[in-house]
Amino acid sequence: MSAGGELAIRAQGLTRRFGALVAVDRVDLAVPRRAVHGFLGPNGSGKSTTIRMLCGLLTPSAGTIDVLGLSIPAQAEALRKRIGYMTQRFSLFEDLSVRENLEFMADIQALPRARARGRIAELLDEYRFVDRQRQLAGTLSGGQKQRLALACAIIHEPELLFLDEPTSAVDPESRRDFWEKLFELADKGTTLLVSTHYMDEAERCHRIAILDHGALVADGTPAELTARLDGRTLLVTTAEPRRAQQAILGADGVISVAQIGNSLRVLTAAGAGDACSRIAGALARAGQPAEVESVRASLEDVFVAATQRADAKPERVA
Repeated sequence: MSAGGELAIRAQGLTRRFGALVAVDRVDLAVPRRAVHGFLGPNGSGKSTTIRMLCGLLTPSAGTIDVLGLSIPAQAEALRKRIGYMTQRFSLFEDLSVRENLEFMADIQALPRARARGRIAELLDEYRFVDRQRQLAGTLSGGQKQRLALACAIIHEPELLFLDEPTSAVDPESRRDFWEKLFELADKGTTLLVSTHYMDEAERCHRIAILDHGALVADGTPAELTARLDGRTLLVTTAEPRRAQQAILGADGVISVAQIGNSLRVLTAAGAGDACSRIAGALARAGQPAEVESVRASLEDVFVAATQRADAKPERVA
């Protein structure tokens, strides 16, 4: 959270329609400065459309947007010099070298020549490209390409960085390294809005917003969101998990049952009474001996609860 609670982004009633399709439906979003703000949702939930509207690349059908004190889309041109944008696909020039890509992006951002030279030297060193600066970008590994794309996105030192599923095509070690770079940027004052579908990445964010069918269905810190599910997440240990799963799925108030090794992780609905007793009773009636215990919710549980509830009403965390 930023000092003084200052916001980098405030959107109210943000809506985008494509004909009869409502892609984003009255979203209210507040992103503090100097924060890493996670943006989650199933495919087609409206994440990319929302990001494009916040960047000024797409005009909303309704609602208001304030980004870095600017009214968007009216002041989108002024905003573009103050933000960076990185997509999930490697969008740089594969037939140019690492240095040439950085030089090209410096030209696009109209950096003065002296500043561009200094900035490129900094990034080559910081992102470990000094020995590869003459290498064609197309011959880099997936992780190296993502590092280069990030370096190009921040060459003009933006105040706000949008990242749309930036690590979807890299290995776990490269993802961890990439996220260390993101936190270094936040420490230096950059605000980051990161779209991801990896729960381990979401856990690292200062705050998280979850979209489903274009609507904001959860918003808060990881601790706030998981605490909201206290008493609703259970672990079932049984010798026959597949049979036990069928018995549990028939119980009232069960949202999901996922097998993890020889155990079952059960998510139950809110306001459905003592979840442990109900699940234990369902297993006993089915003749399935098992141990049932309440466990701490994970962000995956939060995601499932927010996007698969039958009542479709948002579970919000202030």
